[in-house]
Amino acid sequence: MSTSDTIDLVHASLGEQELAAVAEVFASGWPAGQGPKGKALEAQLKERYGAGDAVAVSNCGAALHLAMLALGVKPGDEVIVADYTFPAPAHAVRYVGAVPVFADVRADTGTVDPQAVADLIGPRTVGVIAVDTVGMPADYAQLQAIADRHGIFVVEDAACAVGATYQGREAGALAEVACLSFHGRKGATSGEGGALITADAALGADARLRSSFGIGSIFDQAQVVGLPIPQFTEIGYNFKLSDIAAAILQVQIGRIGELLKRRSAVAEQYAQLLADEELLSVPRVPEDRTHAWQSYMVTLDERVDRSAVAKALRAQGIGCGHGTWATHLQPVFEGGRACPVSADLFARNLAIPMHAELSEEQVQRVVATLRAAVREHAGARSAA
Repeated sequence: MSTSDTIDLVHASLGEQELAAVAEVFASGWPAGQGPKGKALEAQLKERYGAGDAVAVSNCGAALHLAMLALGVKPGDEVIVADYTFPAPAHAVRYVGAVPVFADVRADTGTVDPQAVADLIGPRTVGVIAVDTVGMPADYAQLQAIADRHGIFVVEDAACAVGATYQGREAGALAEVACLSFHGRKGATSGEGGALITADAALGADARLRSSFGIGSIFDQAQVVGLPIPQFTEIGYNFKLSDIAAAILQVQIGRIGELLKRRSAVAEQYAQLLADEELLSVPRVPEDRTHAWQSYMVTLDERVDRSAVAKALRAQGIGCGHGTWATHLQPVFEGGRACPVSADLFARNLAIPMHAELSEEQVQRVVATLRAAVREHAGARSAA
């Protein structure tokens, strides 16, 4: 099978505009972090999200780690985290010596169940990390009401949700602190990258300082006449985003609307073509929100052998994946409470190609191959 016959699970939409932006950085002589392009990106993000501050960092995991530090999470504290997600939120809680407490999710959206969160709050609970699951915003009105009653924080993990909305507000502006990802499969990308968005400028300043070893921007210091020698007064981290990546992201942020429109058209085509398939269900988006479509996950009937379906798709050059994780089932986090809905989605969801470069013909081929595969491999699991 030739490369031209393959249909990638993910594909970054990067082109001449992004290349031109990188060339500008090369010419400037400052490719490192926290330079002019980084500052311009932060200003762009701050304006887009109506935030008190925006801090560009190396990835969303770094943003989550900085959020825990800036919010004062201490060893022994408990932070409730959405279970059905890439495990980065739980990792961030562990980084600061705190305890992640896993909350089950809604079966229809895959986002954290507010009632599950309310039931888990205890004397050591200091906050909640909600996740916009593969681009679907969580129930922030209910989550914030719960948090306000108990005096705890809410962090929005909006890693997958750039461009999505909830009750008319944009993902990334749905909690006091939000964390974005600009990984290669996201709606806006620089290959790797992230940002911390916050309503509180003081939290932003804390995160920015910690992201640069605790001494701030070397670029800024180089502009001062004389010889400023910064002092290291606390332990910081090297979480800076290069100006090369920042320049790419300035272009990509401006293209969010265009790229999301194309992803949404793919999602609509999938939904129409698969609507009558009894052996799987397609995503349903509640009326009060819109989806960023970072991934498109179908949920297979329990009779279908997912591994066999994936093998059949890949044999035809069609990319696919398991979706995301039931975090509580991962060995590093074993021993916590069960999250049965998350575990079920982890076992039955299948991610099929989703990106802005897919053609209608490619979507039709994916659907035809998927339909044949699920029908061929229905009953295999129960027979086993």
